[in-house]
Amino acid sequence: MSSHYQAATPLGRIVSEIEETAIAIILGLMTIITFINVVLRYGFNTGIIWGLEMVTFLFAWLVLFGVSYAVKVTAHLGVDAVINLFSRGPRRVLAIVAGLVCVIYAALLFKGAWDYWAPFAGLDATSGRWFPTGFENSRDQAWYEVIDTPIPDWLRFIEPLMNEGEAYEKLPRFIPYAMLPFGAFLLLLRFVQATLRVVQGRQDSLIVSHEAEDAVEDVRHMNEGA
Repeated sequence: MSSHYQAATPLGRIVSEIEETAIAIILGLMTIITFINVVLRYGFNTGIIWGLEMVTFLFAWLVLFGVSYAVKVTAHLGVDAVINLFSRGPRRVLAIVAGLVCVIYAALLFKGAWDYWAPFAGLDATSGRWFPTGFENSRDQAWYEVIDTPIPDWLRFIEPLMNEGEAYEKLPRFIPYAMLPFGAFLLLLRFVQATLRVVQGRQDSLIVSHEAEDAVEDVRHMNEGA
């Protein structure tokens, strides 16, 4: 992760710890499930039926979670060769414009993510083509299940709430799909925060990571020390 970001408040540090822990847990679960499946398949000619599907869900969660976190810590790669031709004032204006564009994009993504997920959770999608103008009835699809992953017994309490008391055989789709609106909301929040930091002069651009240059510099130091 990038070292550019430092939480300024105790709450910010706690949130960062939660985010980093969640990312680490997702990565760990993906690794464990994949490893067990490989051992079972090549060692015992069997496997976890739901393993591939669960790893796919976890990978999607990791991407959606990681995108917003990378915005917060300014870890995304950026090409700023053209922007650096301008003086500090115009660069800041361009950064603010870029931030507003990113906020609009994230808002559209959040609307689309909510509208896709809401029917699976028995909720209403938003009305309006681009920006939400309210809510409209959408077909209740809370009974939809995933293909392979079974529902754990401790989640049976949702059946009277989401499936009219009927039992789920597999995990209901609204649970793994919930990361879509959650991840999109986090992305919107992080872009708003990053844009505000640029406006306040606490950050020069939305993306300040220069991974390639850092790698070259590390190699140069290694060669000098050899």
